[in-house]
Amino acid sequence: MFQILVIEDSKNLRTLMAAKLKSAGYSVLTAGDGQEALDVSESNYIDLYICDIMMPVMDGYTLIDAIRGVDKETPILIVSAKESFADKEKGFRLGTDDYMVKPIDLNELLLRVAALLRRAQIANDQKIVLGDTTLDYQSFSVISPEATMTLPKKEFLLLFKLLSYPNQIFTRHQLLDEIWGLDSEVDERSVDSHIKKLRKRFDGHSEFRIVTLRGLGYKAEKLA
Repeated sequence: MFQILVIEDSKNLRTLMAAKLKSAGYSVLTAGDGQEALDVSESNYIDLYICDIMMPVMDGYTLIDAIRGVDKETPILIVSAKESFADKEKGFRLGTDDYMVKPIDLNELLLRVAALLRRAQIANDQKIVLGDTTLDYQSFSVISPEATMTLPKKEFLLLFKLLSYPNQIFTRHQLLDEIWGLDSEVDERSVDSHIKKLRKRFDGHSEFRIVTLRGLGYKAEKLA
């Protein structure tokens, strides 16, 4: 499920957008200003930002600049009453992907969100870039300045899945179903075995690590 962060200082509009997005099947987080949005994004994986410009504490322009300083890929949609070409130009130069002028049609908002997520998924599905390290889905390879390592298919798919959703916990059963398939005859110990192999391969890696949460499952953490 895609997770969207709505940053809007108007409580009524924030509530309306969140409700519409949830009705379309998205997971939604909200924030009332830019600083709150940064705090939320530090502890949650965000697939798309919907951002107002005129907000207290930290405005939308400053927020977008901060996001793009560490994340060049996640789609950003500005929703603002500021409608001049200069305002739009500034937003696009800072790194927004789309711009809607208030008052907005919520059905159009859903169309734009779906289009942005679709484009992002197409762009990101084939590769994951973590600093100087790239996971290439086409070749099942992990490429870094030191070496290129081609992994066995199941190991690569497991690592790719975890790193596609940093900090999200996956149970052994979830990983088994997704990587090995619902009809697979292997058991959850196969997940543990493959995780152990990945840890051995990437022990001390500077870009990521795999974390075990006892009784819950596994997650990947970005380190840089």
